[in-house]
Amino acid sequence: MSEKILLLHPGAMGASLGAALRGHGHDVRWVLDGRSDATAGRARDADLTPEDGLGEALGAVDHVLSVCPPHAAVAVAGAVMAVGFAGTYVDANAVSPDTARRIGAIVGSGFVDGGIVGPPAWRPGVTRLYLSGAGAEAVAGWFSGTLVDARPVAGSASALKMCYAAFTKGSSALLLAIRALAEREGVTDALLAEWALSQPGLPERSVATAVSTSAKAWRFEGEMREIAATFDAAGLPGGFHEAAAEVFGRMSPLKDAADADIERVVAHLLGNGRA
Repeated sequence: MSEKILLLHPGAMGASLGAALRGHGHDVRWVLDGRSDATAGRARDADLTPEDGLGEALGAVDHVLSVCPPHAAVAVAGAVMAVGFAGTYVDANAVSPDTARRIGAIVGSGFVDGGIVGPPAWRPGVTRLYLSGAGAEAVAGWFSGTLVDARPVAGSASALKMCYAAFTKGSSALLLAIRALAEREGVTDALLAEWALSQPGLPERSVATAVSTSAKAWRFEGEMREIAATFDAAGLPGGFHEAAAEVFGRMSPLKDAADADIERVVAHLLGNGRA
């Protein structure tokens, strides 16, 4: 059955989900107002149908899929509900369980909690969309047979996302901060030599991590703060991920940088980098 879905918004991840839905025969819309040329290009490539404004878009669909930076998730839900939307609202953002509950309170009975693990869904077997709530099974059905492996789970999909990213992105922040510390103290060469002996692959991993996270670090800052809040709410120390947020915040001038490397990342972490 073809569904009418509004995607908010077609960033790198959202566009891949929209393309998966379009490939499965669904009618996927997006909102032109306030979006960049890069967003428009991604939406065009994913074969999404443009709408001029949010009101017009919501009038044409039965469901909303929100894929936006964590700091905007509550505001996006509020804007949608202010128009009077009464359909399914899937929040697939990297937010804490408490933030997900705030969004659920705004949305009401149509709320479905989601959490994405993996890169944008352009190849099979790498991207999973975890879903929880009363509508999770139905939403998972939208993606049946696509490159997105949609899985209903017990408990909170947002909590699962927080636990997963706490390690993957948190350990990336720690690794990059260590490289910056070694540089500041003048022991980079000695550290890399010791890692090569006792931690095989770690020197290469630190270099690859700098390259892979630089352009996206501006998004990770908010995600780390959501993770810190999740730890705090569970009575566990959230300070590590607050520090990880600061690491990624210092890297935020590298947004969309195509030539970032470990040297540029270290320079930014130490406060003397260039955009």
